[in-house]
Amino acid sequence: MTIVPFPPQTQIHYPESDGKPMAERMNHILVITYLLDVLMAWFKDRADMYVGGNNMIYFAEGFPKLSFVPDVYLIPGLDKTPRRIIKLWEEKNAPSVIFEITSRATWEVDLGDKMDLYAQIGVREYFVYDVEHEELDPPLRGFRLVNNQYERLHANEDGEIYSEEMRLVLQEIDGTLRLINPQTREILKTYAESDAALREAEETARELESDNARLRAELEKLRDKRD
Repeated sequence: MTIVPFPPQTQIHYPESDGKPMAERMNHILVITYLLDVLMAWFKDRADMYVGGNNMIYFAEGFPKLSFVPDVYLIPGLDKTPRRIIKLWEEKNAPSVIFEITSRATWEVDLGDKMDLYAQIGVREYFVYDVEHEELDPPLRGFRLVNNQYERLHANEDGEIYSEEMRLVLQEIDGTLRLINPQTREILKTYAESDAALREAEETARELESDNARLRAELEKLRDKRD
C-alpha cells in the first residue's frame, strides 16, 4: 500500500502593517503620541500592562484578513516587551481600553463596525475623540461594556469622563484631549512637557536668586549710608 503524505501546511503570514498612515492630520498624531507617552508613564510601575498603538491586532487564528488597528490601546496581563503585531489567541488577553482619534472620514466606522467588533472581543472601555470637532458634539465620547453591549459614559458638567480601567479622568482642555489624575487633579504631562516645565522652574529660580542678590546688595548700600 502506498501512503500519500499530506502536503505540508503553508505557513500563514500576518502582515505588520495595513499600508495606511498612522493618522490623517498632525492634530491626530499629536493626540496619539500624547496618549502613548503619558499612559506609558502612568503604568510604568505595572509590569503587566502593555501600552500600544497603531499595531495590527489579529483576533482569529488562521485568518490574516481579520484584524484591526486601534490608535491607542491597553492590554492587561502582558509584559512590556515591544510587539510588532498582536495575536489575541497567543496573548490570551484582549485590550481593556481602546482610543480612536476620529475624523470626518472615519467616525461612522469608529462608532459602527469597530464599536461592534470591540464589544465582541471584550474591550471594556472605548473612547472616541474628534480632535477637529468635525462630526461629534461633544467631541469626546466614552463607552463601557455592560452585558456585551456598550453603554455611554456621560460626562460631568465640566466635560470630564472617568475611566475605571485607567483610573484617570479624560477631558478636552484648550482644544485637545488630556488625561487627569483624579487624586491630585494634575494634568498628565509628556516627558517633553515635564522637561520644559522643569527648565522653566529652574530659570524662574535663577531669576529669583538674582533678584534676591540684587536686593541684598541694595540693602547693604542703604545700611552703609545710614551708618
